[in-house]
Amino acid sequence: MVSRETNELGDFGIPDFRRRFINDSDLRQFEYALSAPEALPLVALNDWGPVHQRVRKPGDRRKPTRRTRDETREGFVYTLVKWPLLAVVLGWLFVLSILYLLTRLYIFIYEHWVTWRGKRQQLRRELRATTTFTQWKKAAKKLDAFLGNDLWRDEDEYAYYNHATVNKVTGQLKLLRAKAEQEELSNGDYATAQSALEELRVVIEGCVKNNFSGVENPRLYSETYFGTKDLVQEYIDEVRRCLQLLLESKSISNENKYTLFKHLDTNFGRTALCLSGGATFSYYHFGVIKALLDNGVLPEVISGTSGGALVAALVATRTDDELRKSLVPSLAYKIRACEEPFTVWIQRWMRTGARFDATDWAEKCSWFCRGSTTFREAYERTGRILNVTCVPSDPHSPTILANYLTSPNCVIWSAVIASAAVPGILNPVVLMMKKPDGTLAPYSFGHKWKDGSLRTDIPLQALNVHFNVNFPIVSQVNPHISLFFFSSRGSVGRPVTHRKGRGWRGGFLGSAIEQYIKLDLNKWLKVLRHLELLPRPLGQDWSEIWLQRFSGIVTIWPRSRPSDLFYILTDPTVDRLALMLQEGQQSTFPKIQFIKNRMKVEKVILDGLKRYTALGEGRHTTATPLPAQSEESIKQGDICQHSVDLLTDRFNPRNYQREADGKWPSSPGTLTPPEEVNGQRHRPRTRRRNSVIEEIRRQSAVFFDDTDDTFPSEDEQPRIFRTRTG
Repeated sequence: MVSRETNELGDFGIPDFRRRFINDSDLRQFEYALSAPEALPLVALNDWGPVHQRVRKPGDRRKPTRRTRDETREGFVYTLVKWPLLAVVLGWLFVLSILYLLTRLYIFIYEHWVTWRGKRQQLRRELRATTTFTQWKKAAKKLDAFLGNDLWRDEDEYAYYNHATVNKVTGQLKLLRAKAEQEELSNGDYATAQSALEELRVVIEGCVKNNFSGVENPRLYSETYFGTKDLVQEYIDEVRRCLQLLLESKSISNENKYTLFKHLDTNFGRTALCLSGGATFSYYHFGVIKALLDNGVLPEVISGTSGGALVAALVATRTDDELRKSLVPSLAYKIRACEEPFTVWIQRWMRTGARFDATDWAEKCSWFCRGSTTFREAYERTGRILNVTCVPSDPHSPTILANYLTSPNCVIWSAVIASAAVPGILNPVVLMMKKPDGTLAPYSFGHKWKDGSLRTDIPLQALNVHFNVNFPIVSQVNPHISLFFFSSRGSVGRPVTHRKGRGWRGGFLGSAIEQYIKLDLNKWLKVLRHLELLPRPLGQDWSEIWLQRFSGIVTIWPRSRPSDLFYILTDPTVDRLALMLQEGQQSTFPKIQFIKNRMKVEKVILDGLKRYTALGEGRHTTATPLPAQSEESIKQGDICQHSVDLLTDRFNPRNYQREADGKWPSSPGTLTPPEEVNGQRHRPRTRRRNSVIEEIRRQSAVFFDDTDDTFPSEDEQPRIFRTRTG
């Protein structure tokens, strides 16, 4: 084993490449938690009634009710028509799928054999051959010039934003900014300058809002390969200059600056990067991260689900410099999740029903999470807010979004493994938390969790509640979803290929047929779900893998290859990871300018918040802090030492010996019975009960479930959140 005191730069130039972050004791505690029996519900009638013995009240002669195991599916008619109706609907879905594939094939042929020819095809190949954003930007401008898109930029009028309002506000901002700069810097008259700055502040508060007058409509960036309307670009640059002036002005008190930027942060909202699941397809996210990082537009709020959670954990636990050195093809040497041969995992699958071993995955995953780092520790180290979606093994409980607010002491690698626990691939696992003494214990009373993509692949609602996120950037690589992603009027940085970007992909009829078939598929999938016709293999409702929101304001879809399906549960080689990095960057380049314009304003607002934060306020004031009682309990170790240690006692296999012979083991490292301390018996403190109550209250505040599947598509309605006013 390589020593922990190795050189900071390991092999291949990757920081801490050979460092082993996790301790063996942490793995043992995780293994104990996995092997522990599930908590049993109490069935006693009172304190004198035994728990495991059936007790009847005197004179209770009621007959047992005749109920099936699933009361929602009982009934003669339901039983009679369920399977015939299911067969008819599935048959129609199969027919619609064939028609959809034929429609997409027609559109593909139309675009590649009719529109992409001659000089246009040559310029497009040059665009695809670029390796950096600077090269891509130059090639995109060249293609726009050939197609005449520069003329579109010059014209202010456009149907998808209010050009008159934007033009008027831009002129007012320029006038007020020039007046304030002249009076403050030239004359030194702070009273007059303060009056000009007050007028500027009023205008800024009125226009710095989410999607003001439609300037953040994705359609404004879907008509050209690079950039948007000149008026929109001028407005965004002017807003940033005015915000910078207000930030640096000496005529405004720090308290007023803090109040201003706090209101602006509430109204403008936050940007988040959401990484989807997708097994080994998730490694395309590395290229997306690299493109955003190299261009300085990587958001602080990052969420990940399933395979995307592993990538998000690497990003959230590394500094920018460490991340740049880690996002290289040699990173493939650290990805060893699927290295076991067929003869090993097939025996495990037949014995346990899962291909992979959770403890083995914890060991391999720990390097990406820097060992047993918690969500709070990762935030304090890098300033990035990591969010991981997990689904409880109980099919009726809502999902959880783990982050430094909802579960600050939860260990990241346990949440990553839980978020990747697909039924049949990995059994549900227990989340772990770090106690004040550094040891691990089961989190959330030892309940087990599984893959977050089964219900909430992209947790838009929870991110909006916790961090005021209203501009989600989604990197989507799920293979069962990529086929159905289709923007009939083009997407950001990828306009329609014919009629100079003003028409419909495949012509109007081609796009109309595609939309109709896709909507009909969605309708019949909802029929299956609402009528409860689908079977539930492995106890899971699988309809949610289709009927949930998979896109954001900006959606990045790396172009996968057919061979990726063959390697879906295989570790990537260095060459294959290099191709994934390149494809991820290529898919992100068209979105960079849109994200840059958004981040120009957001970064100044966040800078103002951090610089003039009032005493006692947190860095991210839009988020809801932990309750004071829970925070105090965490600091004092009440929750950890009392409510969690009670679970740890029963999770330790040595404690099973005590139950058999009535004696506690005396070997080193065993736990002391909770009623004995230093050889003296005493009653537990009443404070323990309060700690459990506080833990329950805190846990009840972290559950969020994105059940709204009625969001419009990206083409129908690009804005998904209302503007917050504060």
